[in-house]
This record gives sequence, C-alpha cells and structure tokens, in this order.
Amino acid sequence: MAASALSGLVAALETHRGRDRAVRALCYGCQLAGGALAGPQASPSGLPGSLLAVSAELSACRTALRLFDDLAMLSYSCAYGLGPKDEDGLVRALSVLCNMANQLYYPCEHIAWAADAGIIRTRAQKWWTLSTGLWALSLLLGILRSLRILCQLRKLRQHKWSSSPQSQKEAKAQVKAEVLSILAQMADLSNAIHWLPPGFLWAGRFPPWNLSGESSDKSKNILPILEEGK
Repeated sequence: MAASALSGLVAALETHRGRDRAVRALCYGCQLAGGALAGPQASPSGLPGSLLAVSAELSACRTALRLFDDLAMLSYSCAYGLGPKDEDGLVRALSVLCNMANQLYYPCEHIAWAADAGIIRTRAQKWWTLSTGLWALSLLLGILRSLRILCQLRKLRQHKWSSSPQSQKEAKAQVKAEVLSILAQMADLSNAIHWLPPGFLWAGRFPPWNLSGESSDKSKNILPILEEGK
C-alpha cells in the first residue's frame, strides 16, 4: 500500500497541475503555521519567519509558473464558446462572463509581476489591484453560477425526479459538488477582498494566518478548477 501511495504521489508530481497543487498546499500550510506562530509580531523571526519566507518563495514560484497558463485558459474558453445550447441560458451567460474575467486576469497579473521584477516600467500596484478585482469578479460569477445550478437541480427533483437510482445518485453528487464549490469560492472571495485597496469592505484586515497566500500570489489557481469540471 505504501508503494502504491508513493507511486501515486510521484505520478501526480510529474504533472504540472499535480505539482502546482502540491506547491499550493505547502505554500498555504506554511503561511497558516507561520502566521499563527508569529501572532501579532510585525516582523517575525525564528521558525515563524522561516515558514513565512518559504511561503513567500513558493508563492512567487506559482506566480511565475502562471505565465504559461494563458493558452490553456484560452483553449478552455474557446472550447466552451457561448456554451452548449441545451444548457440553461443564465448558466451559460455566467460561465461566459466568468471565462472572460479569468482570461483577462492572467495578462494583468503578468504585467504586475513584470513590473515588480523591474522588467517593465509601470506601477505594479494598479495591475495587482486590477488582477485581484478580476479574480474577485470570477469568484462571484462562479458562486452565482453554482447557485443557479442548485436551483435547477431542486426544480428537477420536485417536478421531474427520475425513479432511476443511478440518476438520483448522480444528481446528489452534483449537488454536493456545487455546494463544495460555493464554499470554496466564498472563502477565496473573502481573501480576494482582503487584497483590494483599503477601505473596501474588509480589505487589509485579515491577520497573516488567515490568508491563503502572500501578495505575490493573490489568486486561486483557475485551471485546476476548470479541469475538475467547473
């Protein structure tokens, strides 16, 4: 069993998405542990400082790797187009808008990254703010889309519920998936708002342990969610 688990881990780490998930989990874990251990310290040292430094480096690594995600996102957006004709119109509209926000997010983040690295001369902060706003918009649209799907599933259960056990099982699985998606996106949305300019809702008020990434990694990774069937 141990050998099988090791083989599965190695196989996952050999793929771009699998490696990104591992780096993301380690990054957020170090951020959580370091922030919790640091407490109210402004410039933590020792173990808390080391954990936060590791988190920052991993975060910067993920930001650089996202330089290569534009084409994958574009391929997904083109494949979806305006959505299948048999899909609910509102779901299709929300999906298209979400894809547009996701597509615009990447170049904005790339410009911010390049400005921070001194590659181009522009104000990095305005591009970070714009990319964060697009991230928040994408999350909000995703939440609305999942809520719409849940409403449709509820109507289906009330009016056209199939007697097939398999159909019921599939519908319940989809409900569970959409609920989990809403919870995850709400958590990410609260984080996105934190990174917006101070004065907007709770922007800038989260303690370090409550954040899911450093300022150089203000985004959820969009593509894994797309691969999982969002």
